[in-house]
Amino acid sequence: MNKNDFAPAPPMGWNSYDYYDTTVNEEQVRANADYMAKNLKEFGWEYIIVDIQWYAHHTGSRREQFQYIPFSKLEMDEYSRLQPDPVRFPSSAGGAGFAPLAAYIHSLGLKFGIHIMRGIPRAAAHAHSKILGTDVAADEVADPSSICGWNPDMYGVRNTSAGQAYYDSILKLYASWGVDFIKCDDICNTNLYTEHPYSARHEIEMISTAITRLGRPIVLSLSPGPALIDKAWHYGRYANMWRITDDFWDDWDLLKNMFCRCELWQKHVSRGCYPDLDMLPLGRLGKGFGKERQTNFTCQEQRTMMTLWCLFGSPLMLGAELTLLDEWTLSLLTNKEILSLATPDCRPWQIHRDETQAIWTGCNETDGSFYVALFNLSDKEKEISVSLEELFFCPYVRNPNIKGQDVIQLRDLWKDEISMFTGSTISQSVKPHDCVIYKIG
Repeated sequence: MNKNDFAPAPPMGWNSYDYYDTTVNEEQVRANADYMAKNLKEFGWEYIIVDIQWYAHHTGSRREQFQYIPFSKLEMDEYSRLQPDPVRFPSSAGGAGFAPLAAYIHSLGLKFGIHIMRGIPRAAAHAHSKILGTDVAADEVADPSSICGWNPDMYGVRNTSAGQAYYDSILKLYASWGVDFIKCDDICNTNLYTEHPYSARHEIEMISTAITRLGRPIVLSLSPGPALIDKAWHYGRYANMWRITDDFWDDWDLLKNMFCRCELWQKHVSRGCYPDLDMLPLGRLGKGFGKERQTNFTCQEQRTMMTLWCLFGSPLMLGAELTLLDEWTLSLLTNKEILSLATPDCRPWQIHRDETQAIWTGCNETDGSFYVALFNLSDKEKEISVSLEELFFCPYVRNPNIKGQDVIQLRDLWKDEISMFTGSTISQSVKPHDCVIYKIG
């Protein structure tokens, strides 16, 4: 199977991290899945992803000291493979793993994903645990010189046949559970090693190989960023998503910086290959961090974020507690016109960017739809203008009829309002940190 067919459009879903941190449990996952199936599935939202440390005991119990409790007890089988904590995930008891939870999510017409750390559990290496299908123990597979700087659970995996056997065994297990999506961490940029930030390159290839051998589609997402632009070809060959930023939160300076990152990566969006702008910090956030709050983004900033993520073609992952979504947030997530931009058929193109504004176009190469977005990056209301000449310079324009028209129709995708345009320049007053996006013609 071609891995590019695993995600023909940027994946859209929910991830437990932004609200629950390390503490999410089965009941909470099911509640968010129920909400998605009822309220969001028809708009393309389909993945339910359990984020970090689902295998660790007593998560969050010492949060004032540690996000990840040093060398805590991990649930693990005899073959060095991590298992869900049965206290938080009761249906996993007796070796069932995530299969019952995945089956429930599939019954809703949704897909199921999990977070993993690259590598093999340190506890397995110290205990000389078995590796399925080999006569080699975990201590011979583990590379103690390759660790994560912020999580204590794993050693890196050596680039050996036994190392590949270990990755084959965990992917086979995940497939048997019904996993459709894997977010692998400490692998896109191994930032502890500043002189060798792509030190886990071989592990990306090993995981990709293990998925290919399954003959079953599992989307592979790589974290954390920032991804290395000179390795774009490698990410695209072996993964479906890769983070081009470190953790993104609800701060305007971080959002403004995303325009720089999108400029850098705009030519690398294609079918099955998606530079990832990270999760959407909307709605209620931070409970697992001990700082529950409504997003700090203003309504204008939220609109800017959704427009940029969709027009750029980033995966869309919600971090909020879905059952607490307010009507405003729900309206952002169910705007079909905006969400329709998030397809590899709609090619993004930046026309202009400076400290105060950014102008982007998108052209759908399949149906010829053409869009322009005007972003106000400044702290004051601003008139933003773009000439038709600049718009039609976009190399992806496929609708020659637009160029010859004396009067052009503009449809505001957020307001669902139509206006008629004559002249050579489109100009609009835009509020601070806000945007407008028009479908042209």
